[in-house]
Amino acid sequence: MVEFALILPIFILILVGIFDVGRAVYAYNTVNNAAREGARHAIVDQTVAHIQSAASQHAVSLNIDDGDIDVTFELASGGACTQLGSPQVNQCVAVVEVPYEYSAATPLIGNLVGVLQLTGRSTFPIEFDCIGTACPLGD
Repeated sequence: MVEFALILPIFILILVGIFDVGRAVYAYNTVNNAAREGARHAIVDQTVAHIQSAASQHAVSLNIDDGDIDVTFELASGGACTQLGSPQVNQCVAVVEVPYEYSAATPLIGNLVGVLQLTGRSTFPIEFDCIGTACPLGD
């Protein structure tokens, strides 16, 4: 009985720690998937609101707001893209970043680790010039 009473709290802490690690891996995969889906949307529709909406729809379980998602358009060689709305838009890449602050559910583990800043980032080359409401995938 005494040995069981000494081991039980440690066993429960390890078990709940495994659940917290699983939640962190899930959140990491979710923000990366949301960034990838947002960037896939950006290659055919460069409307920032549409891109943010597409990315946040793939991270619904994490309650990520559209305004937190960062969308930028850059030249493939570096620097800001100024070709949006022109035939040379295929020289640009869309960069979508989805941030998320993960905190552990277990107070003891949360105090040890703190809040983890997870960021999903995806970069795809733009294939189709489209800004506005007439875009093929913009809703």
